[in-house]
Amino acid sequence: MANGARLELSDADTAIVAAICRKLDGVALAIELAARRVEAYGLQQTAALLDQRLTLLWLGPRSAPPRQQTLQATLDWSYGLLSELERVVLRRLAVFVGHFTIDAALAIVTSADVDQSLVFGAIDSLVAKSMVATRPIGAMMRYRLLDTTRAYALEISIDAAELVDLATRHAAYYRRWLEQTGTEWPTFSNGAQRAPHFAGLNNVRAALEWCFGVKGNVDIGVGLAAAAAPVFLAMSLLTECHRWSERAILALDDATRAGPEEMHLQAALGVSLMFTRGNNEAARVALDRSLAIAEQRGDAPNQLQLLNLLHMFHHRIGDFKATLHYAKRSSTVSEAIADPAAIALAHSLLGSSLHHVGDLAGARVELEAALRRGPGYQRTSTIYLDFEHYNYAGVALARTLWLQGHTAQAVELARQSVKDAASMGHPVPLSRALVWTISVLLWADDLQSAEEHTDWFISHAESHSLGPYLAVGRGFKGVLAIRRGDANGGVESLQGCLKVLHAARYELLTAAFNISLVQGLAATGRLSEGNARIDETIRLVETNGDLSYMPELLRVKGGLLLSMPQPNREDAEQCFTQSLELSRRQGARAWELRAAVDLAALWASQGQSERARALLQPIVEQLAEGLDTADMKAAGRLLATLS
Repeated sequence: MANGARLELSDADTAIVAAICRKLDGVALAIELAARRVEAYGLQQTAALLDQRLTLLWLGPRSAPPRQQTLQATLDWSYGLLSELERVVLRRLAVFVGHFTIDAALAIVTSADVDQSLVFGAIDSLVAKSMVATRPIGAMMRYRLLDTTRAYALEISIDAAELVDLATRHAAYYRRWLEQTGTEWPTFSNGAQRAPHFAGLNNVRAALEWCFGVKGNVDIGVGLAAAAAPVFLAMSLLTECHRWSERAILALDDATRAGPEEMHLQAALGVSLMFTRGNNEAARVALDRSLAIAEQRGDAPNQLQLLNLLHMFHHRIGDFKATLHYAKRSSTVSEAIADPAAIALAHSLLGSSLHHVGDLAGARVELEAALRRGPGYQRTSTIYLDFEHYNYAGVALARTLWLQGHTAQAVELARQSVKDAASMGHPVPLSRALVWTISVLLWADDLQSAEEHTDWFISHAESHSLGPYLAVGRGFKGVLAIRRGDANGGVESLQGCLKVLHAARYELLTAAFNISLVQGLAATGRLSEGNARIDETIRLVETNGDLSYMPELLRVKGGLLLSMPQPNREDAEQCFTQSLELSRRQGARAWELRAAVDLAALWASQGQSERARALLQPIVEQLAEGLDTADMKAAGRLLATLS
């Protein structure tokens, strides 16, 4: 404003001002020179120019001393005061992006003509002359060049061979750093623990850009990308993981194919594709390739992790027969590893698979065995891709408990699993926990909590670019709308959601969403459409093995048959009876109660009240939990009329 700009700063404008000052590291002259541009360019455009390239030649006031009329002049003056050694070290330090450690500086700046002792002394001198800034992060001092100083240093002419050598050493150092620290990243549970490592990650990005650039070193780049992949996954940087894994795979040659680097890259590519772009064939091919390499190398720990990923992939596409196959293979491999953590992971996978095929008793045994191992185990693989089996076992057990009739235990465990997943600081475990917790809350008729968790889920999916999960969240919104009486809106939401999920090959919730869609279609009088949809879904679960939903599908079909203009009571009774029998075989008391209520109501309408009461009363009496749910209340009201 002192330079003539007319500004009325809004809250948004002050954020831009703060960003400019931060970009210029609080250097007074740099801020003054930038401020003089605002009258001509405006605040936002000035900030944009700084983002594109720090402008060292902007002019200051003519009355200022020559060395203060441009930032370039100031830096020329400061650079001129340095010794030749300090100038060499400064130019070489410009290879770093953001903070670096003294170990990194010694490894990269030291050369045949500049030994370590000279580097130590030069950095101390540069710090004293304010050319290098310091900041303690964690227990170690970090160094960095101010952005203005780094921009200046990068403009200084340097021998091409020296530049390549410097970039090569920089990339090689951060590859070694990742190989040494990569296994630690997944154990960090909060930002304070991660902070000391983030500066290193910025340098990894810069090194990757150089390695795969025009004059880069592809060989180092492949190893760097392989070492970076598990870190990108651990930090939920899924799009970056996909970009660099794919780029490195394309650069593989005959010497590096079928080795550990390709194994890691293919696994990382598969999982990053799965969560950002859906369950396409490219993701499966990448995971299959990684597993084949692990098997060829006799690498049992990574075989287990890859079987876990393939289990997850087929789980998401709704092929539950395949998930059971991979779960059984996981059990075999885990026994060969003979590690408690590996065995716990295998229990989790098998329990999840048994849940979906309708073996609830078997599922509970496996899932409880997985949970007995407890959280915080030491991982058996160098690939961080299991996303914490302990948490997933918890939500799978919550669903199992609800189906077995333990409503209160199920809800409590589901809520705790979400809290545990949120504390991990990774989007995938939290997303998976929220999906299954929302389903439990909907089953328990806690619509308010289900809506709160759905809003959280949608926001989470948006902020982490998890496309398929965003569609799932909108599907839950449709289910809630139907349950609250907005059948038309709910049907429209669910139809849109299912279209997106089919395109992404995400079929995990197809049966559940189709059940709600059919109920919505029935509520809007579209009975024939609903009947066709329920028949299609029954055929689907028979094919894919998701038999845990079959009792409910049969019950809903029976209800549709009774709602037709000409009710088909005989076929409806058969559907209710089949639902009841299948529920009992599965041990699904929750589905059994619903089927019994509908069948008892049909018998009562036919004058068979005693028979209806004899069916329903024992089922209600054996359920000690969930007495305030909609299902139990419906059973209670019906029993009251039968007495």
